[in-house]
Amino acid sequence: MSPDDIRRVLEFYQDLGIQSIYRRGTQLTPAPAAEPEPIFTFDDLPPMPPRTPAPKTIALIPLAPENDSLERIRADIGDCKRCRLCEGRNQIVFGSGNENSSLVFVGEAPGADEDASGLPFVGRAGQLLTQMIEGTAAKENIAITRADVFICNVVKCRPPENRAPQPDEMEICGQFLFRQLSAIKPKAICALGATAAKAVLGSKEGVTKMRGNWHKWRDIPVMVTYHPSYLLRPYNQNAKREAWEDLKKVLHFVYD
Repeated sequence: MSPDDIRRVLEFYQDLGIQSIYRRGTQLTPAPAAEPEPIFTFDDLPPMPPRTPAPKTIALIPLAPENDSLERIRADIGDCKRCRLCEGRNQIVFGSGNENSSLVFVGEAPGADEDASGLPFVGRAGQLLTQMIEGTAAKENIAITRADVFICNVVKCRPPENRAPQPDEMEICGQFLFRQLSAIKPKAICALGATAAKAVLGSKEGVTKMRGNWHKWRDIPVMVTYHPSYLLRPYNQNAKREAWEDLKKVLHFVYD
């Protein structure tokens, strides 16, 4: 092994909390009283420059069984207790719509109405999303309704007080979103809001910078736009117009 290789091995053991390394002796029975003398201690290493930790990004876990299906994913989620969100939920909100859809909408997390019904986007934000999908489709002469697309969220349980999902919750639940997208294989994905954009694309940029342009998730085009709950605020009139433009672009791409 080269000196660099030896250093990397020693640093690995040091990270595990091991402070000394001993030579394996030839005796079958160790001496009862004497402590073995270390042949090396980490004090012998020259000081190392501080390490810069790798930036943590939230990305969907690339793990999906062969011939996966939404039915199998539902069964694997089961009565999920993998993270703290299970403590306050009433129902797991898996997703709804056409399971063979060419278009998937991904939101952030269930709210109170979704937690009560077990369906995504049924509250005020969901009603607006339905109006946006069906209103835009009608104006653009595209014959679809909400039932023709599939809608789901990054996390499947309602966070307490409707807070944003925490990074570890997104990582744990992200494996199921990854599998949903992989099983459906849509022609395009529409990420609603910053949390969905971070989960799908692993990006730290804001929605304002990302929206209106195509991105990629595993060769599937992704359009980022505003979350409907953001559009419900009265001072976001410009964002409403931009969101309608984003949706129009998505619908024409998928259904033309």
